[in-house]
Amino acid sequence: MQQKQIAIYYEHPDWFRPLFTELDRRDLPYEAIGAANHRFDPNKTFGPPVFFNRMSASASYRGNGNAIFYTRYLLEHLERKGVRVINGARSFAIETSKALQLSLLDSLGVLHPKTAVVNSPAQALLAAEEFVFPIVVKPNIGGRGSGIVRFDSTDELKQAFAENLLDFGPDSTALVQEFITKRDGCIHRIETLGGKFLYGITIHTSNENFNLCPAEVCLIENQPAATEICLADGPANGLRIEKFDPPREIIDTVERIAAAAELDLGGVEYLIDDRSGKPLFYDINALSNFVAGAVDIIGFDPHEKLVDFLEKEINKCGTVTGFRSLAVG
Repeated sequence: MQQKQIAIYYEHPDWFRPLFTELDRRDLPYEAIGAANHRFDPNKTFGPPVFFNRMSASASYRGNGNAIFYTRYLLEHLERKGVRVINGARSFAIETSKALQLSLLDSLGVLHPKTAVVNSPAQALLAAEEFVFPIVVKPNIGGRGSGIVRFDSTDELKQAFAENLLDFGPDSTALVQEFITKRDGCIHRIETLGGKFLYGITIHTSNENFNLCPAEVCLIENQPAATEICLADGPANGLRIEKFDPPREIIDTVERIAAAAELDLGGVEYLIDDRSGKPLFYDINALSNFVAGAVDIIGFDPHEKLVDFLEKEINKCGTVTGFRSLAVG
């Protein structure tokens, strides 16, 4: 039996089937580790020399919220032990905090929507007084648009407050944010790999759906009778997705964001504010799922490039100058 060279640490049961398929196709030995039921010994390391973190910030919406904060502790432990963690503790901290994402964007001078970070519904009401409606309230730890609610007036927000309907998520923190009208009703997602531009897509929406995940499983989850949905057929699902070639200044901005967030791979989303015509960045996604129907939409299979990247990292860790500490037994 071949020795396992990489661990794939994941929570969602379906999102990573294409990754596993490509690893199997290349006969690259890997260990699949479920995040929802796990333990570690602080005195030891474990598993292969490369650890690929695919933990999801939306796990609490599938009953696996126990793994979110646990994963933070695990990743820091592995890094201290010298394990090469792909999308490690820094990127996961950014992935699991919209507040930290906006703070990072601000530190880079990147434009983003006006926002207040609050830790109680009462503060949400107070913060909303400084906004022009409509606004959205979103959990700090989210994913796929989960828990985001639009409010068109102060009265609507007060009613939600009175009925205890505001979702502050697993860390009891939320964002009050101005609602931005998207130019042409679309958002742009730029994917990176190894800190560099991989591809761009435009997602057109027929309504104000906050679940803009381009992976086919994100749509399947809400349609139990469906067995397969390809987003190349987006209009039937309320989405239309097409390849997007971003301007050089957008690529440069996204790569700066990826470097600051220490993303080995991940997506960055922005929209064009219909009022000003300026790009506003609003999401840094370390667990970005590649677009379904990729070959038809962007012209290549990004999972092949991802596994190319993983193989390079594995090879680096097998050398004296590799990422794994030589002190680790």
